[in-house]
Amino acid sequence: MALKIRLARGGAKKRPFYSIVVADARSPRDGRFIEKIGTYNPMLPREDEKRIQFDAERAKHWLSVGAQPTDRVVLFFANAGLVEKPAIRETPKKSAPKAKAQERAKAAAAAAAAAGE
Repeated sequence: MALKIRLARGGAKKRPFYSIVVADARSPRDGRFIEKIGTYNPMLPREDEKRIQFDAERAKHWLSVGAQPTDRVVLFFANAGLVEKPAIRETPKKSAPKAKAQERAKAAAAAAAAAGE
């Protein structure tokens, strides 16, 4: 059985509230779960200690058993020091023009420089 530590959405429309749960990977997002280990309330300010609450001991247990946390839950655990913080992927650089376009741009710059002299 593949276990996931993930968020289960609750709350009202436009007022999300999440439970941090351990569930079988095949079960629905808000469906059956094995254990609830915490909560996440994104409506609270970032500094508020009640924004993210979870039982670190149970989280360690489930990680040791082989449960895989989702990306968001990994960030929560990394901030608490349970797991290593994932590397941030750099955004790709915007691609440069192709060779012929670069040649045309150089020729136009040279022509403008020659005309300016």
